[in-house]
Amino acid sequence: MSAARTAVTARRTRSVVVCTVLGLITLVLTLIALSRGDFPLTLPELLEALTGRGGFASTIVLEWRLPRALAAVVFGAALALSGAIFQTLTRNPLGSPDVLGFSTGAYTGVLLLTLVAPPAAAGLLGGAATTVGALVGGIGSAVIVYLLARRDGVQGFRLIVVGIAMSAMLNAVNVWILLQALDEVAMAASMWGAGTLSLIDWAGLVPVLILLVVVVPLLILCVPLLRQLELGDDVAAVHGVAVERTRRRILLLAVVLVAAVTALSGPIAFVALSAPQLAKRLVRGTGIPLAASAAMGAVLLSGADLVTQHVLPTALPVGVVTIVLGGLYLVGLLLAPALQALRTGGRYGQDHA
Repeated sequence: MSAARTAVTARRTRSVVVCTVLGLITLVLTLIALSRGDFPLTLPELLEALTGRGGFASTIVLEWRLPRALAAVVFGAALALSGAIFQTLTRNPLGSPDVLGFSTGAYTGVLLLTLVAPPAAAGLLGGAATTVGALVGGIGSAVIVYLLARRDGVQGFRLIVVGIAMSAMLNAVNVWILLQALDEVAMAASMWGAGTLSLIDWAGLVPVLILLVVVVPLLILCVPLLRQLELGDDVAAVHGVAVERTRRRILLLAVVLVAAVTALSGPIAFVALSAPQLAKRLVRGTGIPLAASAAMGAVLLSGADLVTQHVLPTALPVGVVTIVLGGLYLVGLLLAPALQALRTGGRYGQDHA
């Protein structure tokens, strides 16, 4: 018992250290994002601008750069947190909202509401049209995937297979919608659909932040139930957890996280997939650490956005960079078992030579 308590304490300490280090890295990346650009600022000038006493520099930092930098941090954390929840519930490192089709579904909802529905519908919703479309599309795709995957309970592997099929179908629907739209409208929608932070301002960011402030505490309240589900459905049921009802509620909250981000930035791929697994390797625990995953997501998206703005010769949507980085990670994730088997077989052959 003492050894188990010591292991738990060590894991918590390591998690705190990892979160602290990742938080400091995020802070540094944010300061760099706020100080770099066509109007560079030194650190003292940046701090003065943040107080609102920097004149034109304050306008640049507070009105132009800060919404994008803040969105990179918050959206990265939200996507990673959602991915950690999905991977915990599916017990599979491939379980993430972009793989399961929920991000694509949110994008489909936005396209249907803004390009297919009568203009009066989008006009009635005003600036909330993309948010409503993303929420309806994301939740709708999640409900369909859940119902199709549900047979004597939802199994992680079945959910992933159905989600991949749903994602492929929705991608085809999105392409068809864009092909029917006017060229200039399709170009703008395609750029947004790649996942970009360049169009973010305070008017669009504040409602999304309010939604996330409501959803995240609800998810925190569900963490004990999530840990029960992590032990297995049978164990959770013995402990008095209503397994299917609890799973549906947690999935709904996780989908809202993704839909809220997608509504403003478009579908940003692979952050939700890779951040939880990277955090898990840093913390070195059995489960997926939620706080460390969120911190890792903030680092990944902030770093990717810096690359798009100041490293690449041509400005690209941040989703392009995350796809490249996430694709490399996914290839490594898929090759890891094969490489491990080859390494084990090689040692086995040498031991018995």
